[in-house]
Amino acid sequence: MNRHVVILGGGLTGLSSAFHLSRRFPEALITLVEKTSRFGGWISSERVQVHDGDGRTAEIVLESGPRTLRPNAKSVLELIHLLGLKNSVITTPITSSAAKNRYLQIPEMQGLITLPNSFTSIFSPPMRTLFLPHVLREPAKRRNRPDGISDETVDNFMTRRFGPTFARTFGSSLVHGIYAADSRELSVRAAFPSLWAMEDRGWGSVVRGALLPDRTDSREDYDVGDIPDMMKGVSVYSFMDGIGMLPGALATHLRNQSNVELLRDNPISSLRVADDGQLEVKLSSGRMINPTHIISALPLPVLHDLLHPTSSLPHLTASPASSVVVLNLIFPQTQPKLHPSGFGYLVPRPLSGYSPNNPGILGTVFDSCALSAQDSNAANFTKMTVMMGGPNPITPSHTEVDTVLKQLSVHLTAPDDYLKVLPEPIYTRTQRHDDCIPTPMPGHLRRMEELKTALAKGAWSGRLEVVGAGVRGVSLGDCVESGKRAGESWTC
Repeated sequence: MNRHVVILGGGLTGLSSAFHLSRRFPEALITLVEKTSRFGGWISSERVQVHDGDGRTAEIVLESGPRTLRPNAKSVLELIHLLGLKNSVITTPITSSAAKNRYLQIPEMQGLITLPNSFTSIFSPPMRTLFLPHVLREPAKRRNRPDGISDETVDNFMTRRFGPTFARTFGSSLVHGIYAADSRELSVRAAFPSLWAMEDRGWGSVVRGALLPDRTDSREDYDVGDIPDMMKGVSVYSFMDGIGMLPGALATHLRNQSNVELLRDNPISSLRVADDGQLEVKLSSGRMINPTHIISALPLPVLHDLLHPTSSLPHLTASPASSVVVLNLIFPQTQPKLHPSGFGYLVPRPLSGYSPNNPGILGTVFDSCALSAQDSNAANFTKMTVMMGGPNPITPSHTEVDTVLKQLSVHLTAPDDYLKVLPEPIYTRTQRHDDCIPTPMPGHLRRMEELKTALAKGAWSGRLEVVGAGVRGVSLGDCVESGKRAGESWTC
């Protein structure tokens, strides 16, 4: 059989799919189609040169998408090993301040509060009132999951087990940091399946379930070499030139494979099963491709718009997506420092809800503390990244640098102190990412199973697989894992 697999979308999931399929089916032709001029999707790393007023210069890496990885994603460790990226990895140890110190900025307060980083820290103010009572009471609560439900929102879950204050303060912050979404809309089973499993394992108690062993089997078919050894004691990691090195290395590897064809600047105009049963992928250039199999790593609504009405699929428009504005800021180094040592902070949902009257900030990363090894002469500069938008309705005035700096002054000034005035940044960069993070809503897992069933029968007959962030998870590890599993059911 002359197998020809077309992969739609050149983001991380599409690149991972092409990498693994080209290894699994070395005799097949693999064609990866990307509509833009670059591969990598929302991952975007750039090294810029900056100067301060005293003649000091530095080369600094800016990220407008994901910036760190956790070492528990074995699918990514496998790519590091197979692509030879080991010497480019930079790590943040669990003993560092960037790993131990993470903060919240309560919208109704000035300054930051430190999240618990040890057993004793939960007894210190304000955690002994904000956090501790809710956690201590949870195991004593009776099982209260309503009969017959198979999913619910993160906010409903947190409120049911820990109370509304805990759900808003900690649950919405967590969701802001990962999904840039409203926790009152996000599916707990799709986004945080371990929480649902802990409640089951703990006979109705999340805390009790967290203390019991998780006996879920995990797959171990990863060729990771000695990479896990270098990840011992690591909190997060990245690469010397940013996360963009990962898709860059994948694209470089694929260009050198005789059975892989990479097509950039090639938007897809339509996708269907023809009357004679052939698969048809039509490019906007007019080229028609008739593959034997297709992997779609496109956002689900984009796939929906490309499908011919006779080849439609269910649930592709069920999940909305969040848009995020990313503001990179570089300041000259000051004394005292602009921010405390740590990774950064998240902002929970305001008591008043999401409103244009709010600043719209989801969180801020203290990049100079977490990833200073990426930058030359880093000690002379302070790098921060502000994330805005998501469920917050924002306008261009929200994202003006002066407006953001005034809000950061409130966030970075200790309670009861005079308001800190931030210096003028020497470099700024603003990027808007529209519909970049899908929000799986309650019932997502069931809908994806129904989609899988529809793909397995009828006109598609298992020849199209739909993968990516809109299906199984939004983290970089989830995306790489989706690509690794693409086409596993196809026979050789």
